[in-house]
Amino acid sequence: MSRSIAHLVLFSIILTAAPAGAVDADSVIGFWNTQDHDALFEIYRCGSLYCGRISSLEEPNYPLTDKLMPGMPKVDRHNPNPALRNRTLVGLPLIFGFHYEGDNSWQGKIYNPENGETYRCNFSMAGEDRLKVRGYIGIPLLGRTQTWTRFSDKSR
Repeated sequence: MSRSIAHLVLFSIILTAAPAGAVDADSVIGFWNTQDHDALFEIYRCGSLYCGRISSLEEPNYPLTDKLMPGMPKVDRHNPNPALRNRTLVGLPLIFGFHYEGDNSWQGKIYNPENGETYRCNFSMAGEDRLKVRGYIGIPLLGRTQTWTRFSDKSR
């Protein structure tokens, strides 16, 4: 009888133990290459939430052929607020208000400086070094997903 109880206890421990590679709320913290490797984002804690900013850009300046700002640092020129259009993109916070909902799901908002729009967004880890980023309007079905990879010296 005591052997059956020991097996039951062991079985219970195995069932309740966290699986290998389990996701916790801070799994998203770090530096992430975008899918096209054109930007590096830093995701960090901001109080009880998660935020993120552009850490670097592959092309931080506009090309010399740009009609408005040739060779100048890229700025938030599509922002709907004219007072914010001169902010440089490097260092610009674009990910804000993210909270961990459990079960490998973070919800928040993401700003797209390419069109000046802010979207609802969710994150989910797709392995230790991959982050699924889905921006959408209204419902997640109406959106676009990118896979970002955790930055390492070898990945950029």
